[in-house]
Amino acid sequence: MNVNSAPHTPIEPGILYFGTPVVLISTRNEDGSANLAPMSSVFWLGWRAMLGLGAGSQTTRNLLRTGECVLNLPSDALAGAVDRLALTTGSDPVPPRKVERGYRHVADKFGRAGLTPVPAETVAAPRVAECPVVMETVVEGVHPIAEDDEAQRGGIVAIEVRVQRVGVHEDVRMAGTADRVDPDAWRPLIMSFQELYGLGPRLRPSALATIPERLYRGPDIERAREVTAN
Repeated sequence: MNVNSAPHTPIEPGILYFGTPVVLISTRNEDGSANLAPMSSVFWLGWRAMLGLGAGSQTTRNLLRTGECVLNLPSDALAGAVDRLALTTGSDPVPPRKVERGYRHVADKFGRAGLTPVPAETVAAPRVAECPVVMETVVEGVHPIAEDDEAQRGGIVAIEVRVQRVGVHEDVRMAGTADRVDPDAWRPLIMSFQELYGLGPRLRPSALATIPERLYRGPDIERAREVTAN
């Protein structure tokens, strides 16, 4: 039998993280200190992102209270720093569900990860200096999910954020361009079924890459320019 026509075997995995980018979300706690949390349930459409988070997490509480955060994208070289944040939480006391999973409270998340907070330009939450890509965002909508799912114990939320400032390290910007990221230089950290991976080499040229990026630009970019001007 041709491997490409092999039958599918029914399975019931506990998670469905088939491969998504890792994001370090930085927010401000009630006392003004910085919180930093890794997550990988995220996708982007234009200059909007949808973040899937536990409804009772410290990051979610901070996001709903302040209405802002920074999405810091680590490269594969920062896998160790990201892993040092695993099984830690900014919540004190630690929620029972996280106690079951072995989490412990850590107040200084930046110190735990060995990363450097630096001021953002449009929000109070800090950027992560070592991350090659950072996106300063504001909350645009909150959408409860799985409220009746007992397995979630408290539910999850999808938080829609609008990106209003993007910053990159110069070494991942495509040479000779003002706004393009070089996909051969940018090496994102990927979460696949709770394991950390980097990217392999490019497989082949993509037809989508022939579309000029200016054709994707929408009203959110104009709003970002207004933030810059002000």
